[in-house]
Amino acid sequence: MRTKAAQVLWGCFFLWDLYISSAQTVYPGIKARVTQRALDYGVLAGVEMIEQMVMEKNIPDLKGSESLEFLKVDYVNYNFSNIKINVFSFPNTSLAFVPGVGIKALTNHGTANISTNWEIKSPLFQDTGGANLFLSGVYFTGIIVLALNDFGHPILKLQDCYAQVSHAHVSFSGELSVLYNSFAEPMEKPILKNLNEMLCPIIMSEVEALNANLSMVEVLTKIDNYILLDYSLISSPEITENYMELNLKGVFYPLDNLTDPPFLPVPFALPERHDSMLYVGISEFFFKSASFAYFTSGAFNVTLSMKEISNHLVQNSQGLGNVLSRIAEIYILSQPFMVRVMATEPPVISLQPDSFTLDIPASMVLLAQTENSTAEAIVSMDFVASTSVGLVILGQRLVCSLSLNRFRLSLPESNRSNIEVLRFENILSSILHFGILPLANAKLQQGIPLPNPHKISFVNSDIEVFEGFLLISTDLKYETSLKQQLSFHGWEGLNLISGQWRGKPVA
Repeated sequence: MRTKAAQVLWGCFFLWDLYISSAQTVYPGIKARVTQRALDYGVLAGVEMIEQMVMEKNIPDLKGSESLEFLKVDYVNYNFSNIKINVFSFPNTSLAFVPGVGIKALTNHGTANISTNWEIKSPLFQDTGGANLFLSGVYFTGIIVLALNDFGHPILKLQDCYAQVSHAHVSFSGELSVLYNSFAEPMEKPILKNLNEMLCPIIMSEVEALNANLSMVEVLTKIDNYILLDYSLISSPEITENYMELNLKGVFYPLDNLTDPPFLPVPFALPERHDSMLYVGISEFFFKSASFAYFTSGAFNVTLSMKEISNHLVQNSQGLGNVLSRIAEIYILSQPFMVRVMATEPPVISLQPDSFTLDIPASMVLLAQTENSTAEAIVSMDFVASTSVGLVILGQRLVCSLSLNRFRLSLPESNRSNIEVLRFENILSSILHFGILPLANAKLQQGIPLPNPHKISFVNSDIEVFEGFLLISTDLKYETSLKQQLSFHGWEGLNLISGQWRGKPVA
């Protein structure tokens, strides 16, 4: 009996644990999947970008003092200035996913040619000249691990760093270059040894500098004067042999209220595809949160004059002249008109295979401007406008447009027999179709910013609508015209001969 009671008790605890776990699960509003094709392109674009930036970067002067035992000189003060990396090449570089860990970077057979001016002073002599340092057999491997901090910013970590330069050759120029080149070979070994010891610390310093920049990236993006978008990471990425998948919060908030909407995202899975570099899944929750945020911000409550609407009316049989003449038929009024549209509930979003619809429940009031400048309501009607949502990617933004499918009036019982009021169905539908929707589409042209790496644009993009989410398949292109300077944190403390590296990691 006691055994059965214990089993029941453990079963209750197990069910309770499952309930608590499911209640605490946070699902993303956006999923971004990076494929091996993106890594391969990243190698081509990234190496070219780094090579270009390295050759353009001004490296700080290196100053110090050394004892040269092989010359029986107690000390030599030196200053290397105007240091330039003239050639920098990593011909064999690859990136590959390490399941459950990160991205492995590997490069070998790299070369670099560095030129510099030098000045030396010692108790016995002083001189100036130029020198070239040629490095070959450059090898590097490490695993880049992507995590997140408490604010949802991405954090990079470098594990298992190993870097080595196999060969170094120093060549001096100047009046005594023959003499200096005679003892260049003894200098190459300590330079090579100390350089190999310093490479990983320097690379780690660069990663820390990059993290400092990543921590300042805005994960809350202001869309307009009504809402903002939260792009923060909600979990560490899932990494398989073929892709890395990022889970982003993907929720809209009113500008003055960062409270989550009264509904939760539901799980969704991206289809198993690998042909494009990047796949972005945008859930129905994402759009529902935008609808709710706009509604609570009052963005769907607008009052427009007929002049504003007329600028967007199509001049045809359903255009402005026909609308106004039909209004004049019913109400012989000369006062200017206004239309007030107010959403009564958040617009309803529906994503179904190959179908994206938006149903807008609202009320519309037709107002006349009286002589004493007050607005007098002519008629008020509730309606539901069913629209189809068109989608296109322009640059780095998802742009939506609305087209009217159906217009359904909901009239009070007392007005159902009023023929004149019923005639306004076509009139209001025309105003909505030719006046208000074009205004809304003009606002929608600013688009929604899509999550994408810095200075990377989308090309060869395609959009598909599935049940509960839409899928963007796209390739990537690095904008070579938008270059940034490499930071080179830590290089100012480099000392190749003694092996001392005085650079401080970036906090």
